[in-house]
Amino acid sequence: MSMIKTILNRSRGFSSSIRYLCTAVKKEYSIPASTKSDVLYNRLSLLGKTGGSAIDTLNQYFSEGNYATKYQLDTCIWQLRKFGKANHALQVMEWMKTRNIKFHPTDHAKFLDLLSKVKGISAAENYFSGLPESAKEKSTYGALLNCYCREILPDKAQTLFEEMDKLCIVSSLTFNNLMSLYMRRRMPEAVIPLVQEMKNRNIPLTIHTYNIWMTSYSQMNDIEGVETVFEEIKVKHGEEQCNWTTFSNLAVAYVKAGHKEKAESALKNLEAETRKMGRRCDREPFHYLISLYAGTSNLVEVYRIWKHLKSSFRVTTNISTLIMVQSLARLDDIDGFKKIFQEWESTCSSYDLRIAKTAILLYVKHGLIREAEDVFQNILKRCKGPVYQHGKPLILYYLNEKQVDLALRCLEAATSEVKDNEWPQIYEDVNGFVMEYFKKERDVNGAEKCYRILKRVRPLGSEAYKLLLEIYLAAGKKAPEMRRRIMDDGIEISSELEELLGSVCPE
Repeated sequence: MSMIKTILNRSRGFSSSIRYLCTAVKKEYSIPASTKSDVLYNRLSLLGKTGGSAIDTLNQYFSEGNYATKYQLDTCIWQLRKFGKANHALQVMEWMKTRNIKFHPTDHAKFLDLLSKVKGISAAENYFSGLPESAKEKSTYGALLNCYCREILPDKAQTLFEEMDKLCIVSSLTFNNLMSLYMRRRMPEAVIPLVQEMKNRNIPLTIHTYNIWMTSYSQMNDIEGVETVFEEIKVKHGEEQCNWTTFSNLAVAYVKAGHKEKAESALKNLEAETRKMGRRCDREPFHYLISLYAGTSNLVEVYRIWKHLKSSFRVTTNISTLIMVQSLARLDDIDGFKKIFQEWESTCSSYDLRIAKTAILLYVKHGLIREAEDVFQNILKRCKGPVYQHGKPLILYYLNEKQVDLALRCLEAATSEVKDNEWPQIYEDVNGFVMEYFKKERDVNGAEKCYRILKRVRPLGSEAYKLLLEIYLAAGKKAPEMRRRIMDDGIEISSELEELLGSVCPE
């Protein structure tokens, strides 16, 4: 336990998540997916588009004389969670509580996890504290630990782990959670002593443990370590115990190391796993296959898997399309990219900005500016909210080509609906590459136009005026009204501004 505490204390300060950790924390329960004929789930799954409430949907469903067992409701919750609809899953469970449907400890664990995702960690902690002692057992403790690890709260994770250790309810899942915490904090080296601790305690290493352990070596660029873990799985458990994640992790390591043949061998094993799963296989393994075959520059295999994906599912989702177009962009397959992108753009019911941005970046990279402009215009027509990041590649291109009017027109369109959380990045960019361009070109008129565009969006501070004054100074021009403009905007004139004003706006 002291070793674990030491690692936790060392790991302060990082906070980025890593995508493959989704497989690290498997719940201690598994509900089979409901059938396609499940009318209730179909209604609940549409709430993301209709904006309705799961509680209202359930009330309406039952008022029509329908009936659902707890098992069926649990199945709906399982599917909603699977597709990232935590808010609606929580609403279903809240509805169940109002109907006095009995919750088992695993139900409390699910509820706690959903509370953390929807209402924050404090809500989850309060719920755990209010549970009867009989419900505070392995699954609920584990759910709270999972929340702490997911939210990267090492102190709380350490304290709870020690409490679980005293209660003798530490398991493989507990260690997997801690490993996921270190991986999220970019501390892959901390996984290795945890694995050793599990072995010392005779706690079984699950396939999920092996997957994290393997990935920790991959993150450290230790291909021999990756292969050693894989060999241990085969020797102690047999290769049949590997799941598709094992082979995808192995392929990732080989792609990173430049071992193309070994990577493709691992990918063939991954494909074999998807065939074993049959209809139980979801889209995620296909996504990894497409991305990883792109990593080996094997365009033929990318298209083969794409065709297989489309034939395996009735609907091609936006995320599947995103994975495919990103892979084609990576391989600079412009013709193939255009075909798939245009097909998606003409048929999609939900316009995914990530796909559109991929198109703009690829088109600008290859000088296909008309195509990039068309995509950006579609974004403006079909999307509400901030779109600055999608217009930025075009702004940079226009400035590089000294097409100032087009750059400013694009900037104006891209900042027409800025939200508070996007403004700091826009302000930093404009104060950086845009205003620096005007300073280099000694273009006072362009700088003033840019200033007016931004001022319509948000009030500007002293830094913007400082840059504007520097541009006037570089151009050798005067601005008699500049002092009044600064004062009218309620900006305190610093000594730095005063010095610039002395040159540009002499009294």
